[in-house]
Amino acid sequence: MNASDIRTIEVALGARRYPVWIGRGLLGDSARWRERLRGRHALVVSNTTVAPLYMERLARGLDGLHWSSFLLEDGEAHKTFANVGRALQALATLGATRDACVIALGGGVVGDLAGFAAACWMRGIDFIQVPTTLLAMVDSSVGGKTGVNLPAGKNLAGAFHQPLAVVADIDTLATLPDREYRAGLAEVAKGAAIGDADFFVWLEAHADALVARDTGAVVEAIARKVRYKAGVVARDETEQGERALLNLGHTFGHALETAGHYTKLLHGEAVAIGMVLAARLSERLGMSNAPDTARLQRLLERLGLPIAVPAGSDAKQLLALMRLDKKNTADTLRLILWRGIGRAEIVGGVDEATVISVLEAAPATTTAS
Repeated sequence: MNASDIRTIEVALGARRYPVWIGRGLLGDSARWRERLRGRHALVVSNTTVAPLYMERLARGLDGLHWSSFLLEDGEAHKTFANVGRALQALATLGATRDACVIALGGGVVGDLAGFAAACWMRGIDFIQVPTTLLAMVDSSVGGKTGVNLPAGKNLAGAFHQPLAVVADIDTLATLPDREYRAGLAEVAKGAAIGDADFFVWLEAHADALVARDTGAVVEAIARKVRYKAGVVARDETEQGERALLNLGHTFGHALETAGHYTKLLHGEAVAIGMVLAARLSERLGMSNAPDTARLQRLLERLGLPIAVPAGSDAKQLLALMRLDKKNTADTLRLILWRGIGRAEIVGGVDEATVISVLEAAPATTTAS
């Protein structure tokens, strides 16, 4: 793959537009993304795992700028207000002006926190997403959702703040552990399950190639998922309606992550389990049928993802955490469910007793896949 093989997908938000570049060698292709920076200050936010691997390569493109870096410890548990404060202090120490840029080099945790810090500094400065995990490339880096976790739940504080560009260099996937890589495949499958039945069929045909990290299959999967999400975001930037569909499996998944203190399950693993729970609940409510649930489970298992809840999960605790989901209204549990593959919808007033019964009936396992 060379420069001519780079895929470009545009996210269009009225008069505002930004590119998502997908391909190999993009970190070193600074001519592509450097011109997006308006000022002379840049803060690179990364973590202690990614920075030793890719910071030097990114830094070559920052020559001539006044820049510094801020590093997080690796993991979801570090996506906190305290670390946003430290990132803001790093911007202050840098002397960052209103035309400064924050560059997020890492996975979803880094991107969410860096984007939130950029949204806060001087009420909003530029930032660029440089995702280094599959999950971040196909989901969290696109669409402008930023934020941090609270003890009460995941992503409860944040802001919509769109990036200037997304630089998805698939070379960074070479150092991604298998478990992290498979977690990203959950978000790919989610996009197909929500609104693209043809893509779901494609995934069934190419599951083995994706697990083997075949370059052509990986680029095609990323591009198809990003193109789908870009269309949804363009129609509903701040999640007033259709964009909520992108959260299939997330209400269950976020509850599982929070219950496990963000250490038992990776986000993609929790989403995979959450999608299966949402499909089973849809069945229980008479919205969908068992064969579609079985197809979803088979695909997720072929992609190396868990479909059973962690052992010891407490249904009532999970329901309590689900009540804090951002999609809910004052007195109503509002979930993303489906009527089969490619046909998700928002359902309000979901009966909590039925949710409890689905959670209690869910198979349990002692470890994530």
